[in-house]
Amino acid sequence: MSVLTSPPTSSGSGEKTRRLGWRSKTAGVVAAALALTTGVVAPAPAAANPYERGPAPTTSSIEASRGSFATSTTTVSRLAVSGFGGGTIYYPTSTTAGTFGAISIAPGFTATQSSISWLGPRLASQGFVVFTIDTLTTSDQPDSRGRQLLSSLDYLTQQSSVRSRIDSSRLGVVGHSMGGGGTLEAARSRPSLQAAIPLTGWNLTKSWSTVRVPTLVVGAQADTVAPVASHSIPFYTSLPSSLDKAYLELRGASHFAPNSANTTIAKYTLSWLKRFIDDDTRYEQFLCPIPGTSTTISDYRGNCPHAG
Repeated sequence: MSVLTSPPTSSGSGEKTRRLGWRSKTAGVVAAALALTTGVVAPAPAAANPYERGPAPTTSSIEASRGSFATSTTTVSRLAVSGFGGGTIYYPTSTTAGTFGAISIAPGFTATQSSISWLGPRLASQGFVVFTIDTLTTSDQPDSRGRQLLSSLDYLTQQSSVRSRIDSSRLGVVGHSMGGGGTLEAARSRPSLQAAIPLTGWNLTKSWSTVRVPTLVVGAQADTVAPVASHSIPFYTSLPSSLDKAYLELRGASHFAPNSANTTIAKYTLSWLKRFIDDDTRYEQFLCPIPGTSTTISDYRGNCPHAG
């Protein structure tokens, strides 16, 4: 059921971007009224959202393996950083569109960045800078992975070779398994983040009532490592009811569904990141009305994104 509630109180860049649509509509109404009453045609208002990147989305475009941006990569050695284990940065090659939002993605227990690398070029080609990271050790727990995600974002925005391409006010985190648990940890620690997406997340902590970051929880129906009944569903239900949040359950999928290219994961991850990091309301059509069950979705819960 779609639940429409009032948005949570916030401040800073997140609140500022969520007001853009309202301001643009107001400017348009004022301009039209001026033209009607004076006969003078006012100049066109500024673009509705300066953070929009790429053409208007379609079902085909969000399901495609690549978007409209050509991409490049750069490797970051673990010896060149502190606080995490290095990784690979995927980014749009051209700078003509302006700066981009950025996302760090963490792997799960015993895994390396290669296990989630497919998301790097897929999301970067849609207009994001994406950092798939290695952790300090493959056995790091979720709280450590959360800190490492934040360290990698700090490196990305302050020291990396692509820092000038990034809008440091528009950042998000994604992670698989213990990396998904780390995603929740990072979101709780840094409420200025714009989006969080735990993919078949694992964490002994079940209550996330203090999270203020728009969160899409992705679970897998046949997950026996982090069963949805004891992980993803409690994560989702513990998030504040006033928060922009959703729960997507992959039909028949295992815990390791995020480790290979998955159209359902990609399309909803992309739509969530676009809506909340880029404030791009063109992607709301894929989130609201909330999707029903299908051949790939066994459960979907949530609220429509709050009007900005």
